[in-house]
Amino acid sequence: MVNIQSPSPQDMPSFFLLLTLIGFFLVLGELLARKFSVNPLVVRKVIHLCMGVVMFFIPSYFISSLYPLLTALLFAGVGLLSLKAGFLKSLHGEPVVTQEGETVVSYGPVLFPLAFALQALFLWGEHVWILQTSMLTLGVSDALAALVGAGAGGRHIENLTKSRKSVEGSIAMFFSSLVILSVSLFVFRDAFTGGLIGQPASMLFTLALLLALLVTAVEALLSWGLDNFFIPLAIAYVLYVIDVNSMVTIDGFLLGGLFALFMAIFSIKVKFLDNSGATATFLLGTTIFGIGGLVWTVPMLTFYLLSSVLSKLGHKRKAKFDLVFEKGSQRDAGQVYANGGVAWIMMVIYSLTGDPYIFFAYLGTLAAVQADTWATEIGTMWPNAKARLITTFKDVPVGTSGGVSIPGTSASFIGSLLICSSAVLLNVSWISQVGIVQSLLVIGFSGLFAGLVDSFFGATVQAQYFDPIRQKVTERTHSVAPDGSRVSNELLKGYHFVNNDLVNTLCAISGSAVAYMVVRNLVSL
Repeated sequence: MVNIQSPSPQDMPSFFLLLTLIGFFLVLGELLARKFSVNPLVVRKVIHLCMGVVMFFIPSYFISSLYPLLTALLFAGVGLLSLKAGFLKSLHGEPVVTQEGETVVSYGPVLFPLAFALQALFLWGEHVWILQTSMLTLGVSDALAALVGAGAGGRHIENLTKSRKSVEGSIAMFFSSLVILSVSLFVFRDAFTGGLIGQPASMLFTLALLLALLVTAVEALLSWGLDNFFIPLAIAYVLYVIDVNSMVTIDGFLLGGLFALFMAIFSIKVKFLDNSGATATFLLGTTIFGIGGLVWTVPMLTFYLLSSVLSKLGHKRKAKFDLVFEKGSQRDAGQVYANGGVAWIMMVIYSLTGDPYIFFAYLGTLAAVQADTWATEIGTMWPNAKARLITTFKDVPVGTSGGVSIPGTSASFIGSLLICSSAVLLNVSWISQVGIVQSLLVIGFSGLFAGLVDSFFGATVQAQYFDPIRQKVTERTHSVAPDGSRVSNELLKGYHFVNNDLVNTLCAISGSAVAYMVVRNLVSL
């Protein structure tokens, strides 16, 4: 619930003191960077650390959340203006050019205060201790990770993110987070209101251990300041749900996190996922396995295992398509988000609202990505299959974006049914209330419809390029020449920003939306 209280006259001196303090940090940072030639990274991270400490103490000096909220929004605006005008270079650093030639900047100084503002809206009051814990962890641990990573030179983690992350930085992030989270959970024990009350010290420490691992994964996986937003939100979400949702227990969350970690390691070993994909799977799995329990876990595992195994089958027959598709069978974080991100969001929404229809939206999105995966895999493996473009029904080579075939379309429907069947086998009460046959049909056709939506977008707006080296149409933006140099492919149709991951995300959303709306209408009849 949004919690904005009327301003208290007693907060006015604290408000001006807070503005002065933050302004002092910004001016000092500019002086150190411009006049005394202090390393801008060191200046930026010291400011980052100081702001985390300031935000930790803010609730102790304000009665109402209004002035802290206004302060956060004000400095988010200052950060955005600085990003565009470049007058506070110590906040953002120099733009970075990626391997793809993109110029990127960090939005961290904008997202840092926005993360505080969002939590102040919902947690001010009896759960303000969660805000304090999350912002202190972000301010101190994220700054230490960057400083240690840069200072140590370090061993970089391959296939993780576009901004290179080091092993040393991640270790610093983990141990500093563990210390802060452990101390905070012990210090704030009297503020617990629900599921955290009465937990032994060993259990609280184990929870801090898993949370430290989660935020380390978030920091390692995200680039360009996005971690400034998602690190505190990840901490706040977990602590809030465990404390207020009676269906979520610490035991269940810890077991779910352990199982998700096992799945991530297993996926790397069998080459289902690369490092980024495994890290994203650990984050997603901890939420779904640890908070959703068995009912939400089994459908996700049904998709993950069946689709992963299917992607590995018929490797020789599918080898000729490896340079056509944007990515190979070893999935990365982008593919994990595209295939499981909407399901992840559905789980979070359910944990906060308890709306049972969200479960069908969850099944619908899993059916959608299962349908898309099965249509592609079966369609390319099927002997002598014929494909037609979904928009014109003209014959196209198998594997063409937007192409559909009878074997692929049939497989998409069967794959969707298997998702719902996994929930039926668990005897989920919501399935029984709607009806088993009705549920199977709704989820089956939601997946089939979403698969056709995927094909439509693939035929119309998804970017397709011409590879001048191999003389073929591909989804890849670049090719590698015989001498090892990168060559840009020529855009033939669609839009550069509409890649396969975006199309898969739209497919997942459509399956979720159809299932949710149809089931709601069925129940209301």
